[in-house]
Amino acid sequence: MFGRRKKAAPAFDRTGKQPVIRASICTGEQVAGYRDTATGRFTEVMLIRSDRDLQQFLSEYGFREEELRREW
Repeated sequence: MFGRRKKAAPAFDRTGKQPVIRASICTGEQVAGYRDTATGRFTEVMLIRSDRDLQQFLSEYGFREEELRREW
């Protein structure tokens, strides 16, 4: 009743998108998202608190860990 609700993954077109983890140097906060390669625009998807969150992001959007890029 009060647990987390599972959201359906939004319709997502992978073409022209690169998965990115943005990390703060000061606080260590990490945000997962993807960058549009044509425009360079970053879209935030979720906050990464653990490896489990990272694996959920990768499986939900169909990316592989080798494709993942980190930005500071």
